[in-house]
Amino acid sequence: MRILIIEDDVPLADSLITSLKQAEYGVDWAKDGQEADYVLAHQDYDLIVLDLGLPKLDGFQVLKRQRERKPHSPVLVLTARDALGDRVKGLDLGADDYMTKPFELPELEARIRALLRRTSWGGKERIGLGNLSFDASGRRLYCGERAIDLSARELGIFEILLRRVGKVVSKEQLLEGLYGWEGETGDNAIEVYIHRLRKKIDGGSVSILTVRGLGYLMDAQQA
Repeated sequence: MRILIIEDDVPLADSLITSLKQAEYGVDWAKDGQEADYVLAHQDYDLIVLDLGLPKLDGFQVLKRQRERKPHSPVLVLTARDALGDRVKGLDLGADDYMTKPFELPELEARIRALLRRTSWGGKERIGLGNLSFDASGRRLYCGERAIDLSARELGIFEILLRRVGKVVSKEQLLEGLYGWEGETGDNAIEVYIHRLRKKIDGGSVSILTVRGLGYLMDAQQA
């Protein structure tokens, strides 16, 4: 899952990035509205966390332009503007959630999980594929009732492949989804995680196939 933080307060942005990376999201950061607008015109994100009081281009304008480009990209407004008029304007412009500063990180992370669950998984708590099921709320993978112990990176790759099940996902897309702009660039990183993930789901009805020269494809075997 890839998140864009749009925030001009550097210490706050650093804290958000650290927290979300520890939760194993790929995170990018735009420090002003102009940079954010450019990035959003050229990149896709699973979630946008948007401040309103931005230099160069106001957050309301960033939100308005994003909604004109991509009406359904999820946006969580995180701002010090707590007036009713600002909350109404933000939601009317298309924000999916509105949270005011100061805030508690656990609540922000819970709201992020809820938005991602709603937008990525259609609000479902469990997503089934073959004999596997994924708990979207707790971010746990099961084979029947048995929990499969995945590392954070293995879980991240599984989520990305599950969201695009039946489609080829390139190594570059996996790297971006896991790490964002400043991620690991080692040629073997993705191969190692894919190998470990395959071993942990081996024996079930779900396979991760290598499509030579293109990437990886996850699908359930036919009974």
